[in-house]
Amino acid sequence: MRETLGDSAVAAGHVVAAGYFRSYSVVGLLAVVGVLFVAVAFGAGRLLRPVVPTPEKLLTYECGVDPVGEGWAHTQVRYYVYAFLYVIFAVDSIFLFPWATVFAAPGYGAATLVEMFVFLGFLAVGLLYAYKKGVLAWT
Repeated sequence: MRETLGDSAVAAGHVVAAGYFRSYSVVGLLAVVGVLFVAVAFGAGRLLRPVVPTPEKLLTYECGVDPVGEGWAHTQVRYYVYAFLYVIFAVDSIFLFPWATVFAAPGYGAATLVEMFVFLGFLAVGLLYAYKKGVLAWT
């Protein structure tokens, strides 16, 4: 009797594991289909496109204007700094929404409130550091 119960428990465990891995097999199959779709699309494009290189086609294209001077241009770093700061605060807003939904649930109020103020404090310190270093000054 004891062996029978043990065998059924093991069999039930195999059924649960099979269902668990079957869900991952669907994801894997979808990934393979996606990779094959991209490979077939690129292959078809390579086979169907005309390949006629001419000197005009090999020139650098700049919005319809013939290129003048060097191909190297200096870029202002401040644009990247502002983009980086935007990404930081966009990620902050992504974390605020789930926090607000958990905060509304009973029993989570004080802990989530403290955690979020610690998180916002780290962001405020980072913003203050950037301000003190003069990163936010547009000159």
